[in-house]
Amino acid sequence: MMSRPGLNGDPWLAVIDMQRVFAEPGSPWLAPRFPEITGPVRRLVGAFGERVTFTRFIAPDDPVGAWRRYYEQWPFALRPPGARLYELVDDFAPEHTLDRTTFGKWGRELAGQVGSGRLVLAGVTTDCCVLSTAVAAADAGVGVQVVADACAGASDDSHANTLDILRLYDPLIEVVTVADIIGP
Repeated sequence: MMSRPGLNGDPWLAVIDMQRVFAEPGSPWLAPRFPEITGPVRRLVGAFGERVTFTRFIAPDDPVGAWRRYYEQWPFALRPPGARLYELVDDFAPEHTLDRTTFGKWGRELAGQVGSGRLVLAGVTTDCCVLSTAVAAADAGVGVQVVADACAGASDDSHANTLDILRLYDPLIEVVTVADIIGP
């Protein structure tokens, strides 16, 4: 679904890491509210049409630096990109995903998609990959909207606390709702 850039200031939706590893019960990285956001994310995807990028967090082949310690803590995640845990959930099946071995997904490819538009973020987890992507894009001078009711955190408290932190970045980052973006 990654075809035309955000021309003329059109907003671009990035759906962050809607993967099995964050959705399935028993996963150490479960985002408990994941099932509750699939509907709002689907509504956003439908409204944005071709202006959508789906991302995936994947493990590197060979972790370096501080990532070594990270994967020592989470060895279950050292799997190849095609592993089931890294698949997007069945609700979403784009032809292409933007895969990154980092929490933040902002970079050349996503910047090229956003163009002169603003970046709208939905997905998981609010307190990790959404936060990292939002701050990096804002640092690059891109207006960012984080759709609170289309994001889920590692816990309700960390989701709410992260949204409070993101509000401190206003006007670079706005915390909004699905209704703010596409209407009721």
